[in-house]
Amino acid sequence: MRVDEVLREVACVRRAGGNAEVTGVEYDSRRVGPGSLFVAMRGESTDGNRYIENAIPAGAAAVVTDSPAAFDETARKHPELALAEVAHGRRALAEAAAKFFSHPERQLALSGVTGTNGKTTTAFLLDAMLNHAGHKTVLVGTIEYHVAGAVRPSPHTTPESRDLLALLREGVDAGATEAVMEVSSHALDQGRVHGLGFDTAIFTNLTRDHLDFHGTMKNYFAAKRKLFDGSLLHPPRVAVLNIDDPYGAELALTARESGSEIFSYGLGVGEFRAEDVSMAASGMRFTLQCPAGAAEIRTRLTGKVNVYNLLAACAAGYARGLTLEEIASGAASLRCVPGRFETVDAGQPFTVVVDYAHTDDALRNLTALAREFVRDSGGRVITLFGCGGDRDRTKRPLMGRAAGEGSDVVFLTSDNPRSEEPEAILADVVPGLDASGVKYILEPSREKAVRMALEEARAGDIVLLAGKGHEKTQVLKSGPVPFDDAAVALKILQSPDVLRRTGAGA
Repeated sequence: MRVDEVLREVACVRRAGGNAEVTGVEYDSRRVGPGSLFVAMRGESTDGNRYIENAIPAGAAAVVTDSPAAFDETARKHPELALAEVAHGRRALAEAAAKFFSHPERQLALSGVTGTNGKTTTAFLLDAMLNHAGHKTVLVGTIEYHVAGAVRPSPHTTPESRDLLALLREGVDAGATEAVMEVSSHALDQGRVHGLGFDTAIFTNLTRDHLDFHGTMKNYFAAKRKLFDGSLLHPPRVAVLNIDDPYGAELALTARESGSEIFSYGLGVGEFRAEDVSMAASGMRFTLQCPAGAAEIRTRLTGKVNVYNLLAACAAGYARGLTLEEIASGAASLRCVPGRFETVDAGQPFTVVVDYAHTDDALRNLTALAREFVRDSGGRVITLFGCGGDRDRTKRPLMGRAAGEGSDVVFLTSDNPRSEEPEAILADVVPGLDASGVKYILEPSREKAVRMALEEARAGDIVLLAGKGHEKTQVLKSGPVPFDDAAVALKILQSPDVLRRTGAGA
């Protein structure tokens, strides 16, 4: 495919140079090889136009730039090089990559999940339902990517458009007909999903998060709205909305104006509702009431938040043409979602749970669920958590208060401190803990804090290791180091001193 063909659907401001054969589309100069079309675009942390002179010696056959100055300079230095100037770099990347990969997004039914909490679990559930009903799928999300059954690591919740389209191409070539994606607010704001036409769009909820990036809740919500208002390509055919969330009710107006069919869900209201909910630590059941009738849903997941996640997935599954029987059996087929209320069991007489909860709302939900499970036994809720560095500082005391109000003992430690000093992050959280009146212990070392929390636990207690969930590394000032909450907890539980004290493994 030649340059002009790759750029056929890209709005070019200027075009110069030749019409070379293109072997790939890249936005990272380190991945450029002979024949690559390099898209140089301005980003939040760096400007890709600075790397044009790295891409050309590496073999770039063409350069697309969103900088008039870079266009002029490159045209002067390399007059034979195929060159194009565009107004929007990320849009151009999406459009060029879609053409290069022969539009795989048009060969898949796309379902997108957005919201603050619940995206991952909802996406896993919908993917399980579709797979169980015999559909080959692509799953794109925070924990991992699935391509027609093959599992890949996930560097980003929603990857850059070029990488996403390559993933979808692989899925189509492997026989996939459906794609389920977590769609982050960053991806929506930055244009990583530009040009994708979603059949089904799902909204879980909106609570305080990512304000270090968006600035205000208004901006945060505006980014989420783009999945529903036709900004990407066209409005979704079906909008699945949590009507119990005030933002969901507002999105219903957007969806209605856009012409989408609305499937609302909630605990007491909505077209998809849960009745007769019964839950335990090992799972739960409820009766799904929906326009198609009633069905019993049984699942290994548990907690009120997962009732919402299941309702969202059930509604989306129905939108994608699944029967109630397929929805129910698909929900039951999902064994767990890594790092989402994931239990760690070495035979100890108390419960240990690893969960990704990293907002005050998520911590509040997590500790409330844990409280339900220890109410009859009289056990305590012991919560370990931290706050990420280089992120919204204003939510730190809110998280401290949420953890403190829901727990009997709190261990405050490091999450991913990044470039910040761990002790400074802890100091930001402490006012919230003080306001809650809870007993708390400060320990910057996460591994030491996990050991202290497990040594604190007695029979009937529940220990919550919150914040990192499925993550396998901890990001320090010096860079990422291996760290897995579940693996660390299991190692400690299996240590001789803890085994003797708890009788675990007996």
